[in-house]
Amino acid sequence: MTTAADLTLEEKASLTSGRDFWTTKPVERVGVPSIMMTDGPHGLRKQGGATDHLGLADSIPATCFPPAVGLASTWDAALAERIGEALGVESAIEDVAVILGPGVNIKRSPLCGRNFEYMSEDPIVSGIMGAGLVRGIQSKGVGSSLKHFAANNQETDRVRVSADIDPRPLREIYLRAFHYVVTETQPWTVMCSYNRLNGVYTSEDPWLLTKILRDEWGFEGLVVSDWGAVNDRVVGVPAGLDLEMPSSNGRTDAELVAAVKEGRLDEKYLDIAADRVLDLVRKDGERPKIEGPLDVETHHALAREAAGRALVLLRNEGGILPLDPAGSIAVIGEFARTPRYQGAGSSQINPTRLDSGLDAIREQAAGEVSFAPGFTLDGSGDADALRAEAVAAASAADTAVVFLGVPAEEESEGFDREHIDLPAAQLALIDEVAAANPRTVVVLSNGGAVAIPFRDSVPAILEGWLLGQAGGSATADVLFGAVNPAGKLTETIPLRLEDNPSYDNFPGELGHARYGEGIFVGYRWYDHRKLDVGFPFGHGLSYTTFGYGDATASVAEDGNVSVRLTITNTGGVAGREIVQAYTSLSPSVVARPPRELKAFALVDLEPGESTEVELTIRREDLAYWDVRVDGWIVEGGEYGIEVGASSRDLRSSTSVVVEGDPVKLPTDLGSSIEELLAHPEIGPILHKRIDEQYGADSQIIKLVGNFPIGRLDGLPIPRSEAIALIEKYGD
Repeated sequence: MTTAADLTLEEKASLTSGRDFWTTKPVERVGVPSIMMTDGPHGLRKQGGATDHLGLADSIPATCFPPAVGLASTWDAALAERIGEALGVESAIEDVAVILGPGVNIKRSPLCGRNFEYMSEDPIVSGIMGAGLVRGIQSKGVGSSLKHFAANNQETDRVRVSADIDPRPLREIYLRAFHYVVTETQPWTVMCSYNRLNGVYTSEDPWLLTKILRDEWGFEGLVVSDWGAVNDRVVGVPAGLDLEMPSSNGRTDAELVAAVKEGRLDEKYLDIAADRVLDLVRKDGERPKIEGPLDVETHHALAREAAGRALVLLRNEGGILPLDPAGSIAVIGEFARTPRYQGAGSSQINPTRLDSGLDAIREQAAGEVSFAPGFTLDGSGDADALRAEAVAAASAADTAVVFLGVPAEEESEGFDREHIDLPAAQLALIDEVAAANPRTVVVLSNGGAVAIPFRDSVPAILEGWLLGQAGGSATADVLFGAVNPAGKLTETIPLRLEDNPSYDNFPGELGHARYGEGIFVGYRWYDHRKLDVGFPFGHGLSYTTFGYGDATASVAEDGNVSVRLTITNTGGVAGREIVQAYTSLSPSVVARPPRELKAFALVDLEPGESTEVELTIRREDLAYWDVRVDGWIVEGGEYGIEVGASSRDLRSSTSVVVEGDPVKLPTDLGSSIEELLAHPEIGPILHKRIDEQYGADSQIIKLVGNFPIGRLDGLPIPRSEAIALIEKYGD
């Protein structure tokens, strides 16, 4: 097997950068082939023809599965794994070594133009769903590329902006999903992001790429740059960057060679990077051959199943859904005829086929189906006439189904949204249609959360997000009840953009984005501030109902917390419930939100059926990042556990006592009096001396307890006595 030791300096430098936009360089002298990487993450975007350009509009046909915004709403890691397997098959057929995805960046703001590629505002959901995709992809001998590492939470100035994040939110919110995927699945590659993190380009950050990723998490694969993310490769390689993509036309290869020859770069770092590229090439060469042609229909059926599971029923007053197929239906909205099914940018897939909602409704309906576009996607045309036509159609039908959404040009990779409002023409349309027909159903198509001002004026709302190529058929499946909706929100839908925790700090200024909300991201913020929301995190209705029994909790031998309760389908049709477990701890040594998601489980039940559900809360997921010791600490105490159907629909509660981790703080003259009073050996002695000198009822500790003990000689004890205690009992 070829290693870096078999290569010349120039060959090593060459091997660790791209040949063109999508392939690595071969080393023909020793038989090392070139391999191909292509965009994902919800479908294979392999450029047709030559690989010397981005090729956004020229890719081979591939299955467009629901993007992450939709797939995550299923909360179904097993389904994500099946989709990953399908992506692996399509990649293998096309001889693709690595498909670039999944993305597990946190949805800090609904304005992020790339939110459709990300899973959630919560790291637990993001990590579990991302791990499912990686497992599936790599089971077929194809590599995944976990991205964008790290804190790539906006598109504005994305190649230069510094995400300035304090240690606790960085560890607990923005790195946690990456940690889960890396430790659970070992992705073949991790893609470093464009941005700077606390002032340092991620492609040049040894703390991030080596200390965290490899030394702490045990990552064994290769770090590849995002396309064009390398600022200085001579700095990046020793930091842990292994492969620059795309090609720099040899410029950075020459810079590496010169740096080694001039003694500015230790060649051992280039050896390490080259060996990691060689290992990736070896893995690709060991992939079992998967012959084409692609089974288009089977993969389309999987895309349809996933889209049906992804739809979130936000509202269903009066049980208006499912629809009676025999009734007359007015389908309104251009999105019904021209579906918005994926985001724009590098993840844009050329689908093998495309189902529209209008066609699918007509196929499944037995009664009359009329159509009126209601608006145009580009804002052209006579808005008043289009709206009048739609209102007339709605008035003449039993039910109006109105497809609304965000036009593609308003959200994409490369720029952030400016607001979360639907176009004014669409809002005017729904107001008039709902007034004309009280049986109005809204279907939304959007990559990021939108404000829903009509949430109380229409009886039924389906959040469709972006559903992939089979979304039209899946929407009809749910509308007519062939599929019972089970999707739940993985991000909060706010009432107003101004309520979002990042509002004052997004997208930042003068090259810096200050993550001033700390750990209070998404529902953590809304619940902490007791703010009303449009629809809460975890929300999603069903055509049936579920009863929750009394929850119990216990600590297992491995330290994990086991939560058990009985779930019953109390309605008339089979359905799936996504059971969510949230924890809290109060009081605490650190600021915490009222609740944090720590586990969830999916349960499928027939009418009247009951089953016991067990949710496992991992001990490590209870830990907070303690800045005093620069490490994870599980705080001891009685943890509240709330189990429910959303973050604000909590059906059962219990508690469990968890033993904490010891926190060993440095003991010196800089330690506060309060800290030393808590010391197991110094504390009793100090308490006694204070009582002797000031009296047992003295208020002296309240007055000076937060002072370093060495600051005021004689208060509360002489400095010499404090030094003696520290030298004898200190750590």
